[in-house]
Amino acid sequence: MMGFSVSDELLGTVAPIVVYWLYSGIYVALSSLERYRLHTKAEEEEKNLVSKSTVVKGVLLQQLVQAAVAILLFTVTGSDAEADKAQQFSLLVLTRQFIIAMIVLDTWQYFMHRYMHHNKFLYKHIHSQHHRLIVPYAYGALYNHPVEGLLLDTVGGALSFLISGMSPRTSIFFFSFATIKTVDDHCGLCLPGNLFHMVFKNNSAYHDVHHQLYGSKYNFSQPFFSVWDRILGTYMPYSLEKREGGGFEARPTKEFKDD
Repeated sequence: MMGFSVSDELLGTVAPIVVYWLYSGIYVALSSLERYRLHTKAEEEEKNLVSKSTVVKGVLLQQLVQAAVAILLFTVTGSDAEADKAQQFSLLVLTRQFIIAMIVLDTWQYFMHRYMHHNKFLYKHIHSQHHRLIVPYAYGALYNHPVEGLLLDTVGGALSFLISGMSPRTSIFFFSFATIKTVDDHCGLCLPGNLFHMVFKNNSAYHDVHHQLYGSKYNFSQPFFSVWDRILGTYMPYSLEKREGGGFEARPTKEFKDD
């Protein structure tokens, strides 16, 4: 009886897409928990400037482009099936590749993201599409203009893949992890026991600040660390306060309120 197998290249292409919608679905199910929300459900409906059906279509378009680029990248670099067998992967190697990929992706996205805010043409015609979601939610994480999706996410992902030297098999885990982190940053919830909030300072509250008008020139870092914001003076400190009526609110510290 012949067994059915799926190549690492195919899994590396499809897995992040499947993970995106599955993980988003979990947060959609939890979004009714007002006591953990950063904004009320009413604010989400009133403040956002784009319909949810448009967001879904935009995300699917970006994922289609990413899948096409991933297939092209795997084709150009060649199949790593033989390389995977020959190379002795250890936990140390895997950790090193993950760290390098995280640093590369963070660096690329910080500077591209910041430039899109400071260049008026790019912000008006490209990046402002993402900021139509003033109240972020999970499956809107990848709602971007196609050009932004290509430059920030797709090119950034390709660079992290190539520079880290990871194989297609390793990329399955890295890009699935990066996808989960990105969705988590946009989920609009502060859930107790969330490991991402314990490990990373760059989390849903941190990114929510950036989506508000007062924070649009701050907190550019994504998706992992806040290092570049802190080094280059674009970090906006905030406190997470309980909101009257339930839920939380990320409030900038006094010195930023006074600016």
